Amino acid sequence: MTQNQLLYGIVALICASLLAYAMTPIVRVLAFRIGAVDVPLDNRRIHKKPMPRIGGLAIYLSFTLTTIIFCKPTPELTTIWIGGGALVILGILDDIYRLNAWLKLIVQLGVAIFAVVNGCVIDHINLGGVYVSLGVFSAPLTVLWIAGLTNAINLIDGLDGLACGVSAISSMSLLLVVMLQGDFVSATICAILLGSCLGFLPFNFNPARIFMGDTGALFLGFTLAVISVFGVFKLHAVLAFLVPFAIFALPLFDTLFAICRRILSGKSPFAPDRGHIHHKLIDMGFTQKESVKILYAICGIFGLVAVFCTESMFHTMRVTKSILIAVIAMGLFILNYIILKDPDWRKHSGLTEDEMTVSEYINELDPEKARKIEAHNGGHVEKKDESAKEPEPAPEEMRADVGDEEQK
Repeated sequence: MTQNQLLYGIVALICASLLAYAMTPIVRVLAFRIGAVDVPLDNRRIHKKPMPRIGGLAIYLSFTLTTIIFCKPTPELTTIWIGGGALVILGILDDIYRLNAWLKLIVQLGVAIFAVVNGCVIDHINLGGVYVSLGVFSAPLTVLWIAGLTNAINLIDGLDGLACGVSAISSMSLLLVVMLQGDFVSATICAILLGSCLGFLPFNFNPARIFMGDTGALFLGFTLAVISVFGVFKLHAVLAFLVPFAIFALPLFDTLFAICRRILSGKSPFAPDRGHIHHKLIDMGFTQKESVKILYAICGIFGLVAVFCTESMFHTMRVTKSILIAVIAMGLFILNYIILKDPDWRKHSGLTEDEMTVSEYINELDPEKARKIEAHNGGHVEKKDESAKEPEPAPEEMRADVGDEEQK
């Protein structure tokens, strides 16, 4: 990729980001006008106030307008424009009227079939340098991949900024992979999708002012699936088959686990519940922001693994170096996770909002350390005596008696 192409992609990313940011307030007003509002009337929802739901419309419009300006029409883009547009309409209707889950699945399968007819097909996979043709299984496996990833992004959309942020990280991972392979067309599309997510994220991150709803989740999942088929599944790397699964490991695992959990408990695979990964983190005591950051980190780690699996990354000892970096990243993540689990360590980590006062910090120290800090900083802070208890207020009868005595 030349310097001019890189600059072109950066400008496209900025344009998409600004468009999404400027369109979101307009979409938010529209959501209230047409009744696309999520009202939390059950204990499964995390938010506590009415929230507009069709924020994904801003993502779709910014992506479409920017690609029209910066990209030439290709089968990849045509598939995303038409198929993504159909899913956006489906999402808007679902965000207003709550459509039947089976109806939504039928439409998603129809859109996936349209993508296959338009040339979006996984015709082979590379297993350790050996090309395996999928033959008659190409079309059904591609439909399954597109529909599955579309639903995976939708199912993980349970916390403020989670699905949008995961989609942005996945777009960045795809961008790096296709850039290393010299695929400028797919790289520009990934950059525009990334910019659209980043422009919407300020309105969607906790505390959210708008949800992207099924409108955005279905579009992002479908678009990421199509890009992965056109730009990633056809890689010539020895570990190419790992790349798409690594990039989307988090939403795919969460979806697979949710389906198995619901079926084993005798429920419909489409029945909503509080068993997703983000719900588990909330139940463990993490805040929304902390839970989202943890899942961002996991998604980012798997994205790095995908990038390291490309042949352009390392020429010698590629597998060993990729595994080493992944192990280091996972080790650092585990250490941060342990810190976040401990309330006393969590407030010192910088990963959460720290509102500690001077007196609170001094009271954490033993007397000798407190004296040294006070001497070094030229001040004095009174330590609270934890053993000393404040006198209990007198009962109402006693206070009344005292008042009577004073009056006498």
